[in-house]
Amino acid sequence: MILVTLIGIPILAGLLGWMLGRRNPAWPRGLALAATLSVLALGLYIGLTPPENTPWLRQVRLPWIPQLGVGMHLAVDGLSLLLVLLTGLLGSVAVIVAWREITDRVGFFYFNLLAALAGLIGVFLALDLILFFCCWELMLVPVFLLITIWGQRQRHEAAIKFLLFTQLSGLLMLLAMLALVFVHWRVTGQFTFNYVALLGTMPPPAVAMLLFLGFFAAFAVKLHIVPVHSWAPDAYVAAPTAVSVVLAGIMLKAGAYGLLRFAIPLFPQSAEAFAPVAMGLAVITILYGAVLALGQTELKRWLAYAGISHMGVALLGVFAWNQWSLHGVVILLLAHGIGTAGLFVLARMVRERCNSADLRDLGGLWSTMPRLSAVAMLLMLALLGLPGMGTFIGEFLVLLGAFGVSPLVTALAALGIILSAVYTLRVLYRGWFGPPRDGQASVDLSRGETALMAVLVGIILWLGLFPQPVLRAVSPSIDDLRMATRGLMVMEHPAPLVRLIGWGGER
Repeated sequence: MILVTLIGIPILAGLLGWMLGRRNPAWPRGLALAATLSVLALGLYIGLTPPENTPWLRQVRLPWIPQLGVGMHLAVDGLSLLLVLLTGLLGSVAVIVAWREITDRVGFFYFNLLAALAGLIGVFLALDLILFFCCWELMLVPVFLLITIWGQRQRHEAAIKFLLFTQLSGLLMLLAMLALVFVHWRVTGQFTFNYVALLGTMPPPAVAMLLFLGFFAAFAVKLHIVPVHSWAPDAYVAAPTAVSVVLAGIMLKAGAYGLLRFAIPLFPQSAEAFAPVAMGLAVITILYGAVLALGQTELKRWLAYAGISHMGVALLGVFAWNQWSLHGVVILLLAHGIGTAGLFVLARMVRERCNSADLRDLGGLWSTMPRLSAVAMLLMLALLGLPGMGTFIGEFLVLLGAFGVSPLVTALAALGIILSAVYTLRVLYRGWFGPPRDGQASVDLSRGETALMAVLVGIILWLGLFPQPVLRAVSPSIDDLRMATRGLMVMEHPAPLVRLIGWGGER
């Protein structure tokens, strides 16, 4: 029942904090931090006590609606465990960041924050399609409320745009789920929403492509892939810092996880046929995000477009679908989540001290706030993929895997990664070097802030210098996912469109 506990702890802590928040605002904060740290501790316990001779580290099946073939099927393997650990870590960071930032309706804020985290954990653990969809929807409404109630300028417009994009794409995924279940029922006579049972279901090619696109739409919106990306910059800027940490650090990763766990294994032939389009969208997303990031002056909006570019790299690695690229995707998701969360926290620290997070109002921070500036340099170097950082390992493995699939696509993607160095160094130079601006405070990081940022930087360095534990943990999951496609994701005779874009070799 440890998997049920992982989801239940945030929900129970959120409800209790909401009830006690009217008496003392400290109660919701303490309960929220205890809940997120408990998730982190339980995840570590699962990872340190693996069972033998089973692909799943933990698994539980409970009856729910047996008449409709719906069950409470939860399971965790190396891939989902790493994302649960990321949720516990960055959930704790979000709670700490909101400690002083949120002073109004504190109990209700932490209830929504913990409900969103519980939904994310459920997404990473669910192996029943209806349960997965319920958890997918559970994380949307709380985030909408967090943005529209506690957000900043233009928060209502940003929250509505976020809800429309995610809700409409989620409905497409639900329709695809129902259609897949009915196809499976017609073929086998078994009516079930169980993921394992549905693997290998072979709808007609045209139907399978439509169902695959339903799943892909929902996951592409979460990954903010061009052209369904426009909700992200507005949501990141309008949301409180704690919510931006959850959005960019964890929620984006649910999109990549959905592609890896559900979309491609359930529809391998459709995924193969769509792969040239997906990799083309990945390159467009990489270059588009990088070019727009070059023109941003507000730190949170700059981070949004930089994130769009990096998630394009993740999409490229997913559809390259080989061991190199998939290992790189996992490392990239972890390193990007932690690094981006740290930069959002840093942007808030800069705003608190300088009354602005706009580069046009900043300058010379290196001479007035050396500790903050050192952290900023390390996090930005991690963002641009400096060797020794986790992002470098992830991007290198993705490009290495993608090169065997399409050298031309890989070269274009590498151009976007080069542009990331340009826009990152531009921000670092304009904000942290040169003469200080008038009216800027010179209050450096406190001991608590330094400790928090040191933890995030340390994990990024560990991922870059010692990635072997993560690679070993996720290798069985990647092997199982590739085996689930049963060799269907191998292109022996490239189609004319594939030849046109330089596709070659086998995957």
